[in-house]
Amino acid sequence: MARFRPTRGAVRAAVWSGTLCAVRRPQLQSTFARAVVPVLLGIVFFAILGLGLWGAAALIARNSDQTTENLAPTIQELGSTAKLADAIAKDGPILLNDLIGNDSHIVLDHTGDVPGQGWALYLAHPADRTYECTIEVVKGTATFTDCEGRTLTADQLATVPQGVRPIVNKEGTVLTLDLTPT
Repeated sequence: MARFRPTRGAVRAAVWSGTLCAVRRPQLQSTFARAVVPVLLGIVFFAILGLGLWGAAALIARNSDQTTENLAPTIQELGSTAKLADAIAKDGPILLNDLIGNDSHIVLDHTGDVPGQGWALYLAHPADRTYECTIEVVKGTATFTDCEGRTLTADQLATVPQGVRPIVNKEGTVLTLDLTPT
């Protein structure tokens, strides 16, 4: 008994009926073109993406006076004073990275028993060294170790620029940092 087996062309014609099956997909002929054209198209894509992102940033910034406030606010809300006070009592002061620029990390410390009072900010380097001498918080204590291995307390750290300060709301429940140096 002979079996009927359609040829390849017949199957293709049955599946792809219509005028589009007659049009061949364009292909680059030379090896050089097949290697270079996708790379150039990728470069063009990323250039267009970069211009779009630059345009979005320019639109958000509007002008140079508003740039810092729109892109990096000068007021940082940290949250509940009770939760932050508990975290500091348990693990030690909180280190906040790069909030005021120039590689200036800030240490948030809380002293006392009332969550709405006793907040202090320090720069995260010893008072007698530059910002290049970073510190590490010793977990579970209120002490730090500096780049030379010395053990320090919060009062031995550098002071923040004038104007940078913690702000507690009237109810004493929310802590906000004002990061605007005067």
